[in-house]
Amino acid sequence: MISKTQLKVKRIFDVAVVLVFLPLLIIPILLLVLIATIDTKQWGIYSQLRVGQYGKLFRIYKLRTLADGAHQLGQLDHLASSMGRFLRQSKLNELPQLFNVLIGDMSLVGPRPDLQGFADELKGEDRIILKVKPGITGPASLKYRHEEQLLAVRKDPEHYNRTIIWADKVKINKNYVQNYSFYLDLTLILKSILNK
Repeated sequence: MISKTQLKVKRIFDVAVVLVFLPLLIIPILLLVLIATIDTKQWGIYSQLRVGQYGKLFRIYKLRTLADGAHQLGQLDHLASSMGRFLRQSKLNELPQLFNVLIGDMSLVGPRPDLQGFADELKGEDRIILKVKPGITGPASLKYRHEEQLLAVRKDPEHYNRTIIWADKVKINKNYVQNYSFYLDLTLILKSILNK
């Protein structure tokens, strides 16, 4: 089980990494915001309320990849432009979440932050997942990195997501928190960078 000391070390590591890499990434991020703004014909940064540590809501930031209103409707890849699909598939649309890490809403590694109606409704032992900050990447994110394509072939994607994928993500994320180590975070970051 992750300890308070491990949570502090995790936070120090997150801030140190972001402070080192953000200056190198600021110009590429601004260029991507400009491209997303031109591509979607609206402001290139998209934000949405998500469930964070201890069930507290926070505003997550992403590059906009979909047409106006599509995010709220839950529409995904099929409404994205070719540039939007590239940003989503490459996960470059997640780069603004470095700001979420810097201000303390997120971590580099952890369970992905969910919309209301999922993590905030966890019961019993499953609530252990809420002890850690949600992450830009994590073990469930890696396993389900092609989740949108997986759901696209289902007759009832919402039902499949809630009954199969969500249940598996809870199991994976519980295991992550229960068996946490700094080495595990480093391994997950490396796998995310290598896209494996």
